[in-house]
Amino acid sequence: MNHLATFFLSLALFCSGTSFAQGSPQMNLPHVKLTAGMYLMDTQVAATPEQRATGLMFRRQMPQSEGMLFVFEQASEQCFWMKNTLLPLSAAFVLDDGTIVNLADMAPQTLDSHCSTKPVRFVLEMNQGWFAQKGIKAGFKLSGPPFKSSAKSGTTAP
Repeated sequence: MNHLATFFLSLALFCSGTSFAQGSPQMNLPHVKLTAGMYLMDTQVAATPEQRATGLMFRRQMPQSEGMLFVFEQASEQCFWMKNTLLPLSAAFVLDDGTIVNLADMAPQTLDSHCSTKPVRFVLEMNQGWFAQKGIKAGFKLSGPPFKSSAKSGTTAP
């Protein structure tokens, strides 16, 4: 019985510490510059499971030319929701070569699922309407270090 009480106390302390840590935006992620035609984007890179899980949650504002690039280990169907996300966002689901597969506008603080229509390794979130204002649609190709192809092997760089 003592072990059970200790377990639940430890679990309660762990959970309360975790929710406190997750209550603030992550602002110190690495950055990468991407381009969409003539438009330059300064994106934070969320590459670990913890960074991807927090994403843009708890942010109250984001400059128009900034966003977040989610990088996954392998291509698969990626689905996003907006729990604890205060900003309306648009997500671009992106192939290894930088081609946008599909776009989704996402309402703040909702649990609606927004998924890629094909397996992708990258998801780029920008302020809602950013892609539409620039005329960027599915099939458009983004450029930047994550999407560069190797001339020798024909593969993409991570």
